[in-house]
Amino acid sequence: MACISPDGKPTESGTKMLRALESGLGTPEEIAKQVGLPLFRVRSGLRELTQAGLANQKDDGYELSPKGIELLVTLSA
Repeated sequence: MACISPDGKPTESGTKMLRALESGLGTPEEIAKQVGLPLFRVRSGLRELTQAGLANQKDDGYELSPKGIELLVTLSA
């Protein structure tokens, strides 16, 4: 289950992870619990989101990148 679709937009699970990061820095474990996905899926999803420039890894956690914040604003509109 990918978090980024072929057209470069986040999938449903990718969007859930990005929304979980709206409240600030989160570890993969915290995000998995919040979105109800298995930890291995969240870890691979966060790697995809980071590679796509939508999230940044910071120490043991992840946060939204400026590009990720911008994307969530457009998804909410």
